[in-house]
Amino acid sequence: MVLIPVRCYSCGKVTGNKWERYQYMINEEGKSSGEALDILGLKRYCCRRVLLSHIDLIDKLLEYSCGDEEKKEFG
Repeated sequence: MVLIPVRCYSCGKVTGNKWERYQYMINEEGKSSGEALDILGLKRYCCRRVLLSHIDLIDKLLEYSCGDEEKKEFG
């Protein structure tokens, strides 16, 4: 599960549907960030900022979720 912003903060262009393709281009195809963003059609720096500055924290946060025993303990 990824919590990428659905739209660019500044101009409102849809960016949420581009994250998985962006990650695939970077990791699997070996493209640079600039090339991948150009291919995805993100030309404005405000839209590029959304993907470049995104940090995927959901996996790290799930490591700290409480188990059933701990939930009973804390109420």
